[in-house]
Amino acid sequence: MTLQQEIVGNAMQMAVVNLRPGQTVYCEAGKFLFKTANVTMETRLGGPSDGGGRAQGGGGGGMGGMLRQAMGTAMQVGQRVLAGESAAFQYFSAQGGEGTVGFAGVLPGEMRALELDGTRAWFAEKDAFVAAESTVDFGIAFQGGRTGMSGGEGFILEKFTGHGTVIIAGAGNFIDLDPADFGGRIEVDTGCVVAFEEGIRYGVQRVGGLNRQGIMNAVFGGEGLSLATLEGSGRVILQSLTIEGLANALRKAQGGDKQGATGGLFSTHTG
Repeated sequence: MTLQQEIVGNAMQMAVVNLRPGQTVYCEAGKFLFKTANVTMETRLGGPSDGGGRAQGGGGGGMGGMLRQAMGTAMQVGQRVLAGESAAFQYFSAQGGEGTVGFAGVLPGEMRALELDGTRAWFAEKDAFVAAESTVDFGIAFQGGRTGMSGGEGFILEKFTGHGTVIIAGAGNFIDLDPADFGGRIEVDTGCVVAFEEGIRYGVQRVGGLNRQGIMNAVFGGEGLSLATLEGSGRVILQSLTIEGLANALRKAQGGDKQGATGGLFSTHTG
């Protein structure tokens, strides 16, 4: 069953989900807003991918099965904590009829509902996840060595597989692109990537060469030393506001960042 949901609001959107009997939706701790009285709420360490979202007792295997499940849950929780994600999920189910529950992200910006049909996974930036049906598995993908270390925000990604609806959030406004419509490759600020479909190749490249213009780009261009690259054919969602940009704007408004023309590389902030 497709999750019945409506995304409302403008500058700070929220998702209002209508739960039918038999449906369960889960969110990361801190993303819940409100619910009707007939919707139960349960906090668990386990996610759907490690049994936390499924009925217990169906896995079999006696003590061995319970031990494997416990070890799997511990590994998943450890991955999330290492990635800076919440250690727990909150699960919501309607009792005695339909119920309503509301969720939101933590930054001013848009939300998007993605429909998974089991053929393609979705990858999203860290902290983009808001909520999903219990039929959607949540995992952590480490973007590997050189790409991650160069890209900063691209090192750790959230991965969604299975069937059903997953709701994500970002900062500012969203734009949907397909690299195939632009010669097969687009290059963006590493903080602008919200999510992309499986099949898109994600990487990081240096901004310009180690020459005068490359140094000018890095020091005065405000983009740092790297750009994210997205190649192939598939859906890509970008955001207009980066978390770093928002943080810099807030520091500047408070008088704590005298960054001048260098875009913060030589900030005089000492607080």
